[in-house]
Amino acid sequence: MRITDIRVIPFRTYADRWDIGHGRLIPKAEVHQTVTCIDTDEGLTGYFFGGGKHGDQDGLNVVEQEMLTGRIKALLVGQDPFDREMVWKWLWVANIPEVVASVVDLALWDLAGRAFGQPVYKVMGGARDKVKAYASTYPNIGSPQVYADHALACQAEGYTAYKIHPHYFWNPETGLPTPGRPSNIKDDIETCQLVREAVGPDMVLMYDVWGTYHTLEETIKVGRELEKLDFYWFEHPMPEYRVESYVRLCRELSIPILAPEIAAGGVFTRAEWILRGASDMSRMDVRRGGLTGCRKTAVVCEAYGIKCEIHMAGWGNLHAMGATSEDTSEYYEKGLLAPGVDYDAPHPYLHANCDQMDAEGMIPLPQMPGLGYDIVWDYINDNTTAAS
Repeated sequence: MRITDIRVIPFRTYADRWDIGHGRLIPKAEVHQTVTCIDTDEGLTGYFFGGGKHGDQDGLNVVEQEMLTGRIKALLVGQDPFDREMVWKWLWVANIPEVVASVVDLALWDLAGRAFGQPVYKVMGGARDKVKAYASTYPNIGSPQVYADHALACQAEGYTAYKIHPHYFWNPETGLPTPGRPSNIKDDIETCQLVREAVGPDMVLMYDVWGTYHTLEETIKVGRELEKLDFYWFEHPMPEYRVESYVRLCRELSIPILAPEIAAGGVFTRAEWILRGASDMSRMDVRRGGLTGCRKTAVVCEAYGIKCEIHMAGWGNLHAMGATSEDTSEYYEKGLLAPGVDYDAPHPYLHANCDQMDAEGMIPLPQMPGLGYDIVWDYINDNTTAAS
């Protein structure tokens, strides 16, 4: 079998989103989506939806699309689509942007699963058929009390864990942006206290600041409060180019520090952070090296006996978890969520979403061949757009 073509189809769709800058709902926002297709001479095609900032839920931009249908297509046409490790290495040494290389890797995994008639996590080597879900909020969903009320609502839906993205570049007291003050630790601490009080001692709580604490002192101050409130992890609290600050933070706090979240370099960066003692848990997702890169990172973490928690929702991340023990990758990040956002609304281009939660707060792994897409081609064809 040989690769004959790489195509990217851009199309328009709609989904509820949250306006982070103004702290408000955007119902049925127009979303730019893409599906990348890798065709073969035996009539088999591998697919991947998305690759943009929301992972699966947003499409590639025009530069990324042109890279796939230009330079990468010229490199890969004629190659065996099952040589994923070779392709992964080629794209890495060619300095292809991580997101673009990841889309290729994911589409090749989808193709392999379809060829073997198995879900991807089974082809990788299945470890489990369900994963624990946690409710992950948008930032700036409201005042501290809004977070407490939202956490209670998520608990009532069956979630056993809840993660706070607090107030980023936004003042919850005024409801206005604060460009020069990315964090508001007084309100952040109150938010954590009210959420813990609302949900009780048994719900697992996590906290993710997305690098908006710009001094070690304020980061430690918040971390001490999280320890008192028995939070499970403290995620990406400071900018990730300050690695030495993370080394010092890990020494100061007993709560596990989960990082790096968005630092470039995939498995190689995560391995360096582990060796530096800059994080207690590592963070990875399929946008930073595809499923192949996720698997490599999980193996490194397993060798050192630390967690490799998978970042963001989506089809690829679910399969990465299904092929990894819960001892290494425990929680699936479901969201982003906010009051009024219907995250579980069906995507019109797919017959089913990937991450419907069951009554026990678990997400069953997709069971269709490949990544599990059941594609509504009529919708895509009716809503195709120019590359943008």
